Amino acid sequence: MISMVLFALAGILVGGVIQLVKANATRFSIGLTAVLALLATAGGFAWWPSGEA
Repeated sequence: MISMVLFALAGILVGGVIQLVKANATRFSIGLTAVLALLATAGGFAWWPSGEA
């Protein structure tokens, strides 16, 4: 359950990165959002149940 929530959060953050790039936001805000998306994805894989694939 937690892994699904983290993957959903990662998807929202990736969409945010795309919107920030389109809006010509600062590199810091784009980078910070991208790092958070990567951390959410890594957390999703970390909490992935080993028997569920």
